[in-house]
Amino acid sequence: MRIIAIIPARYSSSRFPGKPLVDICGKPMIWWVYNQVKKVKSIDEVIVATDDTRIEEVCNAEGLSCIMTAKEHKTSTERLYEVAQKRPADLYICINGDEPLIDPNTIMKIIPKQKPKNTFYVSNLMTKIKNPVEAIDNTNIKVVTDCDGNALFMSRSPIPHPKSSLEYSFYKHVGVLIYDIEALKFFAETPKGKNELVEDINELRFIENGKKLKMVPVSCNTLSVDTPKDLERVRAVIQEKLDSGELKL
Repeated sequence: MRIIAIIPARYSSSRFPGKPLVDICGKPMIWWVYNQVKKVKSIDEVIVATDDTRIEEVCNAEGLSCIMTAKEHKTSTERLYEVAQKRPADLYICINGDEPLIDPNTIMKIIPKQKPKNTFYVSNLMTKIKNPVEAIDNTNIKVVTDCDGNALFMSRSPIPHPKSSLEYSFYKHVGVLIYDIEALKFFAETPKGKNELVEDINELRFIENGKKLKMVPVSCNTLSVDTPKDLERVRAVIQEKLDSGELKL
């Protein structure tokens, strides 16, 4: 089973322009993400997918495999599909480019033990929300699943609502997904549905069209860089890990 990991990286960002190239302890953020992903032995190839020559130049200088993609893509999933058409594989993993501390063991959880028998396969990680603040933070996408672990709905609002019982947990989506080529093709060729337009959550495109989206629960502490304030926190954590020898440049 051939598996390719793809890290979408855009330079233009309304909240944090140039985010993939910000310096973290002497290396650009994209370098940290790439090298964490490279630690997963089940992955055959790691590729940065970008639409900006500045990111391409840094990747080339740092020895990171990079493919230029069209600027017209509106989502990271569409960017993945372009790369997938150029690089044959059984499965494609998408890892957000703003998590320089992503744990390789967390990425491993999304990889099935065997090649899926279905010709349409998509799966996503989720983790239990431990901080109540995250439940009401609309940047955290909450998810509810059916009895088989498939996503029923995703929302930026806290779901489910505890009307009759407190025996529940909130779960949030983690930015690690895996697709086969048919799932990527479906996403790229299917227009946004009403709920996706309202919530602005890509994965609703599968759910709204009756496609199964397998959710895999993991225990992890995500630490993404969405703002300059987040960057300072990540820098401090990485510097501490460098000083202790846990990470190396």
